[in-house]
Amino acid sequence: MLSAGVGLLLVAASMIVPQVIDEDVRVHWPPLHADWDPRLGILTLPATVVGLVLVLVLPWVARAAPWGAVLGTGFVGSWAWIMALAMTEGTDGLARVFERRQEYVYDAQSIGSIHTMLQTFVDRIPYTAPENWHVHVAGHPPGALLYFVGLDRLGITDPFWIGVVCVTIASTAAVAVMVTLRTLGTERLARSALPWLVLAPSAVWMGVTGDAVFTAVAAWGLALLAVAAVHRRVLPAIGAGLLLGSCVYLSYGLVLLAILAVAVLAVARSWRPLPWALGGAAVVAALFTAGGYAWWEAYPVLRERYYDGIASERAYAYWVWGDVAAWTFSVGLAVWAAFPRAARLLRTNVLAQLAGAALLTIALACLSGMSKAEVERIFLPFTIWVVALPALLPERWHRPLLLSQVVLALCVQQLLLTRW
Repeated sequence: MLSAGVGLLLVAASMIVPQVIDEDVRVHWPPLHADWDPRLGILTLPATVVGLVLVLVLPWVARAAPWGAVLGTGFVGSWAWIMALAMTEGTDGLARVFERRQEYVYDAQSIGSIHTMLQTFVDRIPYTAPENWHVHVAGHPPGALLYFVGLDRLGITDPFWIGVVCVTIASTAAVAVMVTLRTLGTERLARSALPWLVLAPSAVWMGVTGDAVFTAVAAWGLALLAVAAVHRRVLPAIGAGLLLGSCVYLSYGLVLLAILAVAVLAVARSWRPLPWALGGAAVVAALFTAGGYAWWEAYPVLRERYYDGIASERAYAYWVWGDVAAWTFSVGLAVWAAFPRAARLLRTNVLAQLAGAALLTIALACLSGMSKAEVERIFLPFTIWVVALPALLPERWHRPLLLSQVVLALCVQQLLLTRW
């Protein structure tokens, strides 16, 4: 438990240091992009009940249920927990974020021609551009905007139902991770991950951000890559390339998924899917480029926009480690407690190996200076590969640590008003 204490000290330091040095780190409740706003009420009770029931039921399902039921429970349990947390604020718990002008939905509902949007996308990134994109659209490639344009075209325009769709897609990510663990490792290992994937505190952010959708796309891309590597199938390899290639057009930072992709192939000890996966990714890049958007031209412009905004006021010296403290709220101290055990199993355990690749990715993202704060949502596509690490700990620790994950999620949801 010493490592959990280190995590706790890091979080405490991230709260205290700005006060001691009298520095505004440009978030209202360091290290989270949130406000202190206790809101305990009658709707807290259903979420508490759902969390406690899942703590009791999920370990049993993981041990005794058929494999198909384990996967189904991963999806249903994730959906129920994410929704229960969000609905502590009623429908506004899902709708609030998507109603903001700075989010994707506002710009998505103004798009007429998709072709014109792609051709003019880069020109509208800078702050100085006439009719510049709002914060989130400007900060991401057009794939993220196209997702919300697609919802709009389907007639899903109410912010609450947009949130429900996001929750539903995001809830499949846990299934993808279990499929990957079973494919590369054992079914027993995949089963053991179920409770931790469902009850991770990251559920607070999994229903109210586009990054939750990106998490599912990335997780399924890596799952298909694992299937292709182990079973030597071409179609899953192409599918993996299409999904992982799409991720690069959903968020600039998801180019770092290459580390996890290499880890999957290394664990499988097969590089055969690589040409097919690269081919699938090339198709995605070719389609966007033919449409008028060049990723490599957009990224330097995005860097300028990023540092023209609040990022220039957020000190690198604080956020290079403050990001890790903020990320801790999404994984919980249970994960910190599992780090020593995971390190010892790094050579032999698939979960430890994939989590290690995800942690390397997170470290590089922090060092890059392109993620200053807000990583509780930004790192979700990497976080999901880390949250199941407590499954490696002795079983006598599982129940109390699972309960600690539920308590943390409820405290964040009910005591803080997160921006996402």
